[in-house]
Amino acid sequence: MTSDPQDDAAAYASPPCFMHEGDDGASASPETHWPEIRRWRKAERERILAGRLAIPAARRAQMAARIAAGLDAAIGDPRHRVVGLYWPFRGEPDLRPWLASVIDRGGSAALPVVVEKGQPLIFRAYRPGDRLERGVWNIPVPAGGAEIIPDIVIAPLVGFDARNYRLGYGGGFYDRTLAALPRKPLVIGIGYAFSRIPTIYPQPHDIPMDRIVTEDDAE
Repeated sequence: MTSDPQDDAAAYASPPCFMHEGDDGASASPETHWPEIRRWRKAERERILAGRLAIPAARRAQMAARIAAGLDAAIGDPRHRVVGLYWPFRGEPDLRPWLASVIDRGGSAALPVVVEKGQPLIFRAYRPGDRLERGVWNIPVPAGGAEIIPDIVIAPLVGFDARNYRLGYGGGFYDRTLAALPRKPLVIGIGYAFSRIPTIYPQPHDIPMDRIVTEDDAE
């Protein structure tokens, strides 16, 4: 994913001026604050992404393996369940080996596809070896395959807070998608432990994750 064009305004180097209003950001939600929150989120996003990309690839692989173990503990038996994952992008945890193991254990997999800017994602069935094509931002997506509704959505995140709100890339795709799905899946945000922040200053359009899994959650 990439940043929302609305986030192209100059970023603040410091938190929003209303941070003193509440520790959890609950009092910082009025729509009149949204332009300021958006600029602050852009600055936080850039800071966290820079830290993420600075982690050596070998270390990220170790962290991804621990996240995979945490996912197994959170999900349990994947048989007869459809897991919607993501194709790793910009230093995100690479969970493709874990997804292959889900299929080996009797589960099914799906990848998200951007159909149109400002619209929900769709998920298409996927198995390792299926033909892929370049989608938006050159992220590989299934070239064909049936549209499918996941039972579990693994949502990549840039940052997250104690209330399980997710700081994403600014496009709003996952929020729109979760709001539009005909039935609610189990939604697990995936990221690195250092990406936790006190609050993202959640807005009415933000949807919290059911839980967050990082490398610190492996048993």
